[in-house]
Amino acid sequence: MLPLAILAGGFATRLGSLTKDFPKCLIEINGRPFIDWQLDLLQENGFTDFVFCLSYKSELVQEHLGDGKKIGVRIQYSLDGKEQLGTGGAVQKALPLLGDQFGVLYGDSYLPIDYLSVEKAFLNSNGLGMMTVFQNKNQFDLSNVEFENGNLINYEKGINDPKMHHIDYGLTYFRAAALEFRPKDQSFDLSVLCHELARQKELVGFEVFNRFYEIGSLQGIDELSAHLRGVSQ
Repeated sequence: MLPLAILAGGFATRLGSLTKDFPKCLIEINGRPFIDWQLDLLQENGFTDFVFCLSYKSELVQEHLGDGKKIGVRIQYSLDGKEQLGTGGAVQKALPLLGDQFGVLYGDSYLPIDYLSVEKAFLNSNGLGMMTVFQNKNQFDLSNVEFENGNLINYEKGINDPKMHHIDYGLTYFRAAALEFRPKDQSFDLSVLCHELARQKELVGFEVFNRFYEIGSLQGIDELSAHLRGVSQ
């Protein structure tokens, strides 16, 4: 499997006091830090090489995970520095650790899908990026992807477009060329890059059918907790 960047540098302000003293990825879910659940799932799907893009209280994540040897994986770190770089800037800074092709996953997402099929589709594609999409119909959040007959037509966050029935699922693959010409050490969001790639017809879509889980809200935490209890029973 290709290297996987995990974006875990945000302040998680929506969770209030829950993340006052530590990053969101270390919130306990059913007695374990979320990141342990996430890494278990990713290891089960064959990932062994991770780059954590960190900012807020990054030392706590590094202390918890170390270099990954104790769980049989390789973990490296890319730190924003004094100023947060946004999701896009963080990935751009991590390029020397990620190589020419890699996946990107958010540090608060738990995605129960067949990752190998997604990666194979990316490797067989010609675009600079590939986004997993889910038919959301505004159920979990505002839909932001126009996807028809297997083709990603448009991706744009923050607009209410009746042609958009899908949502960015949370796993995206890139070729480094998609980011190499961005100014270094400048903040930008991955959503901006993906919108540009979609307009250039360089962003491929891959539809998935299992709902996503996230810990960015109290409701999301409760839903993931219930899901994990069901899986472990």
